Amino acid sequence: MNNSGAGVKRILVVEDESAISQVCQKVLTSEGFEVDIAINGEVALDMIEEKQYDLCLIDIRTPVMNGKELYLWLEEKHPKLASRVIFTTGDVMGGGDTQIFLEQAARPFLPKPFTPDELRAIVKQSLRQV
Repeated sequence: MNNSGAGVKRILVVEDESAISQVCQKVLTSEGFEVDIAINGEVALDMIEEKQYDLCLIDIRTPVMNGKELYLWLEEKHPKLASRVIFTTGDVMGGGDTQIFLEQAARPFLPKPFTPDELRAIVKQSLRQV
């Protein structure tokens, strides 16, 4: 499973809100990344088995299979990729399950709504740490 194109980084965006996934695709493509979109974790599973990704941007709350379930699957099946996950969530206020999960996963996250500049910065920072 080789990346197509020399040096082109491939990012999988797992997001069920089309407006957000379109913004992510536009911003990241303009930065020279190859971007694929999955509407939930179940769709992402198949895509991850088909292609090699350099980074996953995963919404914690997606239908069918949520971001937490996808991340746990990644830890088991693709631990290298699990170490290159950025979560997105609109649910970071007031603690609760999402906050506990984010602390345990110890992965970077972007609270929604986020700006294109915040997206660019966290993606570039995460890819530098690979």
